[in-house]
Amino acid sequence: MSDPQKPTPLRMPPLSRLIFASRWLQLPLYLGLIAAQGVYVYHFLMELVHLIEAVFGSQAALQSLVTSIGYKSDAPLTALNETVIMLVVLALIDVVMISNLLIMVIVGGYETFVSRMNLEGHPDQPEWLSHVNASVLKVKLATAIIGISSIHLLKTFINAANYDTKVLLWQTVIHMAFLLSALAIALTDRLMSHPAQQDQTH
Repeated sequence: MSDPQKPTPLRMPPLSRLIFASRWLQLPLYLGLIAAQGVYVYHFLMELVHLIEAVFGSQAALQSLVTSIGYKSDAPLTALNETVIMLVVLALIDVVMISNLLIMVIVGGYETFVSRMNLEGHPDQPEWLSHVNASVLKVKLATAIIGISSIHLLKTFINAANYDTKVLLWQTVIHMAFLLSALAIALTDRLMSHPAQQDQTH
């Protein structure tokens, strides 16, 4: 027996139904990002294992870490030093932040552009997902990119002796461009949503 209070869905024309169903073409893209997330988890664990092995004196693990972070030293490196540990930890943080960015794109993008997940009332529902839309997602992604760029810039400055001055300058300029872009996106979103909020108050 049907609920009399539940509105009957309108019958969509075939063309409209086809166009609306085309949103599911994005599903392989999000599944691909999930696979990329798995690759990042594997990379994180491998770097962490190498760091722990290097702490206990493994020269092979130490050389693997030094190669991965691009660290160079005039004297042969036979043990971990503070700079190498800091660069490795920043690289791990970088992986975590990129992983967070992937989660925002996968979960927020699927919820916004493909289909509802019906997570209302779920104890693990992300706080930001309850009011996510294309504009909110765009601002959050821009903020996440700034965080990732900041980590990359910090890694470069710590290891500045191994970089050309032009590289340092251009990385700083690119980071500032990301920052200005995020501010422009946030300002545009605020200006576009402000009239709507005013209309609701009247």
